[in-house]
Amino acid sequence: MKCPFCGKENTRVIDSRPADDGGAIRRRRQCDECGKRFTTYEKVETIPLVVIKKDNIREPYDRAKIESGVFRSCHKRPISIDQITALVDEIETIIFGLEEKEISSSRIGEIVMDKLKALDDVAYVRFASVYREFKDVNTFMQEIKKILDSK
Repeated sequence: MKCPFCGKENTRVIDSRPADDGGAIRRRRQCDECGKRFTTYEKVETIPLVVIKKDNIREPYDRAKIESGVFRSCHKRPISIDQITALVDEIETIIFGLEEKEISSSRIGEIVMDKLKALDDVAYVRFASVYREFKDVNTFMQEIKKILDSK
């Protein structure tokens, strides 16, 4: 690692500890040449993920889109922000665990619905109604009937 002060490559780690809830490692370094100290962060490099939309347009993966959809579905439900964050973390773990460079938005939607169904039936139906574009009340009622039959 090059020293940011003198540019020499003789630096050493004098302290390491977890950072960002274990998602990174914070390293305190010291330059052997000039003696100055600096901090670096080591983080796992993720594969850039591209989402293929329904109209075949490709766009970069955006966690915020999943968060907002889940958040809207859980509005006025007894679900905490921590539960929503944990749910989105689980969804992301599944998505990145597939180790694919491209994923369809429909596949992401199915993963979100599976996780929401386990969390809260009302949030699931809300998300499904938007995601599956329910056209009328009958389609909505069929989805509710499926939930009731599975209980």
